[in-house]
Amino acid sequence: MGNEQKTQKGEGQSQEKDRKQTAESGGSLLPADQNERFTTRWEEIQASFVDKPQQAVEEADSLVSDLMQRVTGGLTTERERLETQWAAGDDVSTEDLRVALTRYRTFFDRLLKA
Repeated sequence: MGNEQKTQKGEGQSQEKDRKQTAESGGSLLPADQNERFTTRWEEIQASFVDKPQQAVEEADSLVSDLMQRVTGGLTTERERLETQWAAGDDVSTEDLRVALTRYRTFFDRLLKA
């Protein structure tokens, strides 16, 4: 197996792991470990508000920006993966499509409730 094929196989396995983690996290937009890190950081920022309100707001802005980039990056990667499969004439499993639609629905619902 060539290096490019090994790289593609490794990337595919990594993407599959990410999809499984996302599916297991109850339709969350990020894997559970990332959700936990963002939640912990948010709690730290909130707690720091009393002593350093301006810094807390600046850090909150940075955290939200980072979170949005990760969410949109994940959605973009998933869309590109599906489009690549379609362009190659490959069948995309119903489960992959279900997970993708669930992630879009979750994102959509959260944006409307914001």
